[in-house]
Amino acid sequence: MSGEISPAGMRSGSSQPGMRASHADRDRVVDLLSIAAGEGRLTADELDQRLETALSARTVGELAELTADLPPAPVFAGGAAAEARDLLRIDQAFSPVQQVGRWVVPRRLELCTQWCEVTLDFTQAVITHDTLRLDLNMVGRNLTLVVRPDIVIEPHSLRLEFSKLKNTRVPDPDVPIALRVELVGHKSFGRVVVRQPRRTAGQWLLRKPAALSAGD
Repeated sequence: MSGEISPAGMRSGSSQPGMRASHADRDRVVDLLSIAAGEGRLTADELDQRLETALSARTVGELAELTADLPPAPVFAGGAAAEARDLLRIDQAFSPVQQVGRWVVPRRLELCTQWCEVTLDFTQAVITHDTLRLDLNMVGRNLTLVVRPDIVIEPHSLRLEFSKLKNTRVPDPDVPIALRVELVGHKSFGRVVVRQPRRTAGQWLLRKPAALSAGD
């Protein structure tokens, strides 16, 4: 461990409120907000509003206001925000659930939701274990898993009731596997969708693949 990120997203004592914020300062606050949303501290609407403000913030003080009501996040020596945990539980009804950006993948993730649209985007996720047990107790709506080529989804232990699995992931035997996601539990109604990141309009025009590296 190399210290803590302050509620402003910077290391304690490193900046003054009136100092101009850098791109790195904004990125750290975006990481903190994404982690807080994943822990249930922020709603989807609050996350969207704060992310929009963070990306346009001019000073460190403006960034500090966005995270003043959130706990500081410990960091690894390599700079990844928040330690990996053994268990993350999300219990929610009717409101969307999103894990996006540089969120830290736990060993086990329990999803207990009712009529919630759930998106787990692993494109930029911080992966510290080789296996994630994704334990579902989901009723209604869709579960969307956005994966990179080095992530494998194993749905063999998942029970589907009035639900379907749609997997459009294109396997690449030449890419080493970084993470296996084991789907277990029960999903009723709606779908489980596994897909790779969508290309941006510019990527389509240039015929380039989407950026898939976790370090990007």
